[in-house]
Amino acid sequence: MSTGLLLLTAVVVVVAAFVQGSTGLGFALIVAPVVGLIEPRLLPVLLLVLMIPLNGYVAWRERHAMDTGGASWITAGRVAGTAGGLWVLFAVPASGLNLLIGGSTVLAALASLLAPSFVPGRRSLIAAGAVTGVTETATGIGGPPLALVYQHRPAPELRSTIAICFLVGEVISLGLLAATGQVDGEQLRTALMLVPALGLGALLSRAVHHRVDGPVMRTLVLGFALVSGVVVLVQG
Repeated sequence: MSTGLLLLTAVVVVVAAFVQGSTGLGFALIVAPVVGLIEPRLLPVLLLVLMIPLNGYVAWRERHAMDTGGASWITAGRVAGTAGGLWVLFAVPASGLNLLIGGSTVLAALASLLAPSFVPGRRSLIAAGAVTGVTETATGIGGPPLALVYQHRPAPELRSTIAICFLVGEVISLGLLAATGQVDGEQLRTALMLVPALGLGALLSRAVHHRVDGPVMRTLVLGFALVSGVVVLVQG
């Protein structure tokens, strides 16, 4: 990657880290299309490496609001889903995977607009974790299922719980990708060079994250899910 393209990517990472640090969502949605155009073979490893420290920071910052029980059920589903994501990465053409993920995400978001408020139960949490394991391991994008299942919860709970689920899952996904030879030095070097940009965006989010809650948060969540679904559909 040239210096100019690296600087462009760094700017995108600052914006994406600020958005995810403020809302708990959006990093992969913002960064993945740009990196996909510039250097697609950096995905999904670049996203996974960068999101580990970002989600670690968000989880620690709002640890008082974390739904540890829900995170445990999501992680249980995520472990099973990660293996499925690795299989999908080898077996399914990228276009077919994108169509499936994008279509199901858009449908889920539209259904959520009509659904009454709910508290996520064990089955929905496990299912969200399994789907996230598949999608994030295969594409680097795993936010929509978790965002939808926590859309009616307070913003600090959503941010911290999703962050810890992402953190655990990203370590598992990255480990499996490394074990199967999907991680190389260039991906890791590029991620390391982007860490300062990541840190800047995360620190900037600290000034505004406490102002995002209630109906505003739910609107952002559903908007994020719809846009991400459409982006993935277009890529497919």
